[in-house]
Amino acid sequence: MAEAPADSPDVPKGRKAFVPLENNPDVMTSLVHKLGLSPTLAFHDVYSINDPELLAFVPRPASALLLVFPVSKSYETFRMQEDADRAEYQGKGADEPVIWYKQTIRNACGLIGILHAVSNGSARDFIESDSDLQKLVKDATPLAPIERAELLYNSQALETAHQSAASQGQSNAPGAEDDIDLHYVCFIKDAKNQLWEMDGRRKGPLNRGVLGNDEDVLSEKALDLGPRLFMQREAETGGGELRFSLISLAPSMD
Repeated sequence: MAEAPADSPDVPKGRKAFVPLENNPDVMTSLVHKLGLSPTLAFHDVYSINDPELLAFVPRPASALLLVFPVSKSYETFRMQEDADRAEYQGKGADEPVIWYKQTIRNACGLIGILHAVSNGSARDFIESDSDLQKLVKDATPLAPIERAELLYNSQALETAHQSAASQGQSNAPGAEDDIDLHYVCFIKDAKNQLWEMDGRRKGPLNRGVLGNDEDVLSEKALDLGPRLFMQREAETGGGELRFSLISLAPSMD
């Protein structure tokens, strides 16, 4: 892969790099439980968002939804157009509607997506007291995005948990310095029923619309405002890639 241009959102070579996490709900669940999320929540594969019978197998309510997809030319064109006139996000503090993490660690988009999932929405109520995750979220809350990113960058607890989870995958893990084309975006619902798209490669969190009180991130409206738009854009390009997968954070089946 060619060197990223100066205006690329990708983390430059020379920065800390992690072995990429396998796109595997068991690996992700192990990571968040090690950090301090209650075992009553877990990640689950979502095999279809268009087949009601397959969707019925996924536990509800879903606190967060991770969309995993290849960074295609059509996606990058859309991202640059949408972000062109958008200011860099500067939100911080307890009144911030969501906690957004800017990605500054190479190959950590899976980790950033997972942190967005457990730091926001109803999942926050399941963070165990005195855990590494509780401390991380507490310390991150008052910080502006750059300082918050440095907190993650320098967190030994986060790095240790990530290394442990990355070694558990079923496939051969790529190297930390390898160029990876798969990316993770997280959708969450905040306390005011707003649907947010959380992506550490963007300029900040993206408000995608309002959901009803009884609508979670796997509701028809949330899917229409989020993942289905991604898939529709790629399909309309003709040469777009449709290698999408979805993983939800929801009640554990154990």
